[in-house]
Amino acid sequence: MSKFLSGVCFWIAVFALLPAMVQGAEPTAKPNVLFIAIDDLRDWVGYLGHQAAKTPNLDRLASRGVSFTRSYCAAPLCNPSRAALVTGRRPGVSGVYTNATDWRPLNTDVVTLPLHFKQNGYHVIGAGKITHDAFRRESDWNEFHSHAPEEDQPKTRSGGKEKGEMGGVGGIKFQPIKIPDEEMDDYATASYTIRHLQAKHDQPLFLGCGFHKPHMPWNVPQKYFAMYPLDQIELPPTKAGDLDDLPPYAVKVAKPGGDHAEMVKSGRWKEAIQAYLATITFVDVQVGRVLDALEASDKKDNTIVVLWSDHGWHLGEKEHWRKFALWEEATRSPLIIAAPGVTKPGTVCERTVDLMSLYPTLCALCKLEKPAHVEGANIVPLLKDPKAEWSTPAVTTYFRGDHAVRTERWRYIRYNDGTEELYDHSADPNEWTNLASDAKYASVKEELAKHLPKENRAGPAGETKQGKKKNKAQ
Repeated sequence: MSKFLSGVCFWIAVFALLPAMVQGAEPTAKPNVLFIAIDDLRDWVGYLGHQAAKTPNLDRLASRGVSFTRSYCAAPLCNPSRAALVTGRRPGVSGVYTNATDWRPLNTDVVTLPLHFKQNGYHVIGAGKITHDAFRRESDWNEFHSHAPEEDQPKTRSGGKEKGEMGGVGGIKFQPIKIPDEEMDDYATASYTIRHLQAKHDQPLFLGCGFHKPHMPWNVPQKYFAMYPLDQIELPPTKAGDLDDLPPYAVKVAKPGGDHAEMVKSGRWKEAIQAYLATITFVDVQVGRVLDALEASDKKDNTIVVLWSDHGWHLGEKEHWRKFALWEEATRSPLIIAAPGVTKPGTVCERTVDLMSLYPTLCALCKLEKPAHVEGANIVPLLKDPKAEWSTPAVTTYFRGDHAVRTERWRYIRYNDGTEELYDHSADPNEWTNLASDAKYASVKEELAKHLPKENRAGPAGETKQGKKKNKAQ
């Protein structure tokens, strides 16, 4: 009788499990996260429609997940953008507005993104630039590449060969250099990441891979420059008198008498464009090495890949160079998310999102509770259905009280002195016509202004807009 009852119990258990077996139960193992950061990469990539950019590996990743055509940074400079992303706090909440501001003492109570994963059973490993290099919080990571054995360190770190003779025009530094890829810092970052993709781990991985290029100097091996012949380089669209309808504060932001005037005078504008494109392709190759390693690993079917850039870059638009502005070119940057079982290959999302979404979204994808302090919208609904209804705009902050709100149609900028800019992207994708002073758009501005940050915390005492000191790691 006991054997009979045991047999009955066995089959009852089997039948109880059948629905889950038939429907496909979710795997119990937590997904790995491959978190790829790229520095200063604007929208000049193939999958976003740039005809000249050679980015086959970024395009490959876009074909495997969801690519966002309207992704924007939280701040248009390195340190505040990255600090906002990893802390989950916007600049107005944290008080981090400049590259010289150490975000760590201003956020001692914050569980950062990597630390949150570390506290929830992940082995958290990093390489390269995730937060600003000078302000990395070592306790957030189980391992970081800077502590790897000397033989694993970048070959150029001590000799500075990557910087070469620092050619270029004024502050815009670029030139081809005569060293192989293998001696570049980003190559070492990719190699370290690859090593961990290939290794066996007892815990799920959060693997941060931060590439420094295409941050200046745009110094990469000659072969990448050769991919972009000068006679085929096209300058970005510009308009004479583009600054005439801007408030004085915005003209100071553009600094037309600085980098742009010097570049035009030099006659080397096309050379600078060539160098930027060459550097993009160099980093694309390193991304490709990492993607190849993931594809060949036992982690390929259970790894969420997130690729993002901290902000965009101006190359003469609005008579402006670099980031440090609230216009489209400085604030728009690539974002791709490929999540097995969630995203459909090769889908495109045209909704507006910003990088504040990454912390809450990764929590949702990995079934971790989102810390209470984390701002930003969970965009998992857009990963599942890129055409879903979405009313949350992207918000970018420059200095204290300087904000931009971006919807699919509009960009609204309000500076700390109350002056404004308004652009209708349905008719003016280059942001050449400032509509802010036209009374018929008053209701548009009023509606967009509802999304401006309510908190504008002061930065550290005595800090200027440029920061208290120049940070060598910028």
